[in-house]
Amino acid sequence: MCIRDRLEGFVPEFTIYNAGESFADPTIPGLSSKTSVSINFKTHEQVILGTQYAGEMKKGILTVMFYLMPKRGHLCMHASANEGKSGDVTVFFGLSGTGKTTLSADPERKLIGDDEHVWTNDGVFNIEGGCYAKAIGLNPESEFEIWNAVRFGAVAENCTILQDTKAIDFYDESVCKNTRVAYPLNHIDNAKNIAVAGHPKNIIFLTNDAFGVMPPVSRLTQGAAMFWFVTGYTANVPGVVAGAANDPVPTFSPCFGGPFLVMHPTHYGKQLAEKMDLHNANCWLVNTGYAGGPATKGGKRMSLKVTRSLLDMIHDGSLERCKFVEYPGWGLQIPVSVKHKNVPDAILNPRNMWKDQTAYFLSLIHISEPTRLLSISYAVFCLKKKKKK
Repeated sequence: MCIRDRLEGFVPEFTIYNAGESFADPTIPGLSSKTSVSINFKTHEQVILGTQYAGEMKKGILTVMFYLMPKRGHLCMHASANEGKSGDVTVFFGLSGTGKTTLSADPERKLIGDDEHVWTNDGVFNIEGGCYAKAIGLNPESEFEIWNAVRFGAVAENCTILQDTKAIDFYDESVCKNTRVAYPLNHIDNAKNIAVAGHPKNIIFLTNDAFGVMPPVSRLTQGAAMFWFVTGYTANVPGVVAGAANDPVPTFSPCFGGPFLVMHPTHYGKQLAEKMDLHNANCWLVNTGYAGGPATKGGKRMSLKVTRSLLDMIHDGSLERCKFVEYPGWGLQIPVSVKHKNVPDAILNPRNMWKDQTAYFLSLIHISEPTRLLSISYAVFCLKKKKKK
C-alpha cells in the first residue's frame, strides 16, 4: 500500500507501531475497550492495539492527512479517482461498501487511486501506492481489473484457500464477510504510473442505500452538494461494517469519512465548495445500493452494468444534456429518460420499482426523518457561524 518509488532526500515524518496482537488496557481513562488506534500529532506516532485489521494503518495515515493538508490549503478526501483519455478527472467519495474501488477501476479510464486523495491547487494526487479492495464474491466477469490484480505481490486478508487448486476462495465467508485483497497500483493495467492528475471535472458521491428509495443517479446543485457531503448518507449493511445490525440502518458519516476527520466537517465542506466553484466541477449522487425494496425484504442490488452506463454518460457529457425533474423530499434532480440500452427509464425514479407503494413510503421515512433532523442541525450550525462573523 505504500508508495514504492524511493524519493531522493525523503525522511519519514510519522511512525506506525502496529501491535495488533496486544490489547489496550480499558481501565486507562479515555479507553472503552481492548482495541485502540491512537495518533499523537506532537510526537508523529500512531499506535495500534487490539486489532489485526490491516486497514487501520492506511486509515491512520488518512487521518494524519486530514489534519495536515487543510493547514496547507489542500482538501484531503476519502475518495477514489480516475482519469479519462482527454485528461478529465472524476473523484468518487464513498464509505466502505459503496463501490469506490470497483467503479474507479474502469477499463476505459486510467486509475489514479481507490481510496485516499488530496486536491491541491495543482490537481489531485494519491496518498497511497496501492489498492485495498473487498474480495467477497470477486470474479472476472464483473470486476476483471481487480480480479486480475490479485497475483504475486498482492496480499489477501481474511480469505481462505481452495485445497485442490490453492487458489483464493473468494466466496468463503467462514472467517468474516469483510475479506480483502491489497495490491500495488501497477497491478491494474491502466493505472497511472505517477498517481497525479489535474482538477476534477466531476465529483460523485456514492451511497449504498439499503432501503431502496434513492435514485440510481441524481444531479446536485452546489447547495445540495454541500449538504450531502457534510451529512454523508449511506446504510450499514450486514457484513460490510463491523457491528452492523441484522437489518440495515441509515448512517451518516460527515464528508464520507467521519471517523478520520480532525476538523469540523463544515471546514472540509467549505474547501470542497470553493474548489468546485473555482474549477467548475459537476456534482452527482450515485446510488449503488438497492431498488424495488429494502435489502432484507426483496430489494435487488443496483446492477453494476446500470451504474457503469450512467457513469459513462456522466463522463461523455450526455447525462448533463438530459431533462431533469426534482425528486421530492431532498432537492435531488433526476433524469426523466437517458435513452441508454442498459438503463431502463423506470429505474430512474425509485418509486416506479416498488409494487407496494405503501411500503415504499414507509421505507422512505427510515431515511427522510433522520435526514430532515440533520438538515435542521446543519442549518442551525451555519446560522450560528454566520452570526459570530
